[in-house]
Amino acid sequence: MIDAYVRTGPLMDPSSYPLWAQKLIRDCSESKRRVVEHELYQRMRDNQLSLATLRQYLVGGWPVVEQFALYMAQNLTKTRFARHPGEDLARRWLMRNIRVELNHADYWLNWSRAHGVTLEDLQEQRVPAELNALSHWCWHTSSSDSLIVAIAATNYAIEGATGEWSALVCSTGAYAEGFPEEQRKRAMKWLKMHAQYDDAHPWEALEIICTLAGNNPPKTLQAELRQAVCKSYDYMYLFLERCLQLELAQPKRQGAAVRVALAEG
Repeated sequence: MIDAYVRTGPLMDPSSYPLWAQKLIRDCSESKRRVVEHELYQRMRDNQLSLATLRQYLVGGWPVVEQFALYMAQNLTKTRFARHPGEDLARRWLMRNIRVELNHADYWLNWSRAHGVTLEDLQEQRVPAELNALSHWCWHTSSSDSLIVAIAATNYAIEGATGEWSALVCSTGAYAEGFPEEQRKRAMKWLKMHAQYDDAHPWEALEIICTLAGNNPPKTLQAELRQAVCKSYDYMYLFLERCLQLELAQPKRQGAAVRVALAEG
């Protein structure tokens, strides 16, 4: 296969990937930046979000976290053994990581409970419609789009941005210290896991994408991938903007100690 791509450089080095993939990273960088550097995450890092906003954020984010393994399972059904090296790579990777993703729903629930958000609250989904748009998009692309596009939209784009914003939130101890010491480890586990070692996942997804596409994919496919990646970032941004609107509408922000006390009470 003359056009086949096989990575030879370090996994997490952009120069290890074809020029078209390096261009994809550059073209989508601004859409990604406005997510990972969003004011909402800066306020979360500094422990300056109200309880009401945190509750909306956690409830609105639940469908994506709870269903992420299902997105991957839908992509797994698109693969066939030995049909293409990229499919074989995707097949092994998806099988290995679906089980890991299943545990993340438990960790999100623990984070939510630390702010007084119950499983019933998460399931009822009483949030503005904008907060459900991201999960609808993820389900749509995973169920309807090709394997390569769906992996780009979910495992590359969403996991990549999530690793970076969670690292921002965990970059100081301010948010973690808002929880009582006995709750802190469980409350922070979802964030800590993504901030510390999940950053390899989007690069692994990029390797799958490049192996599927080859060194010189059609311009139409490159455009489709760029659109899917940026759309994921755009839906994440829409989610954050709506949460920030809720935050700015609050008459007075409460400190973490007060928030946790209210949640426990």
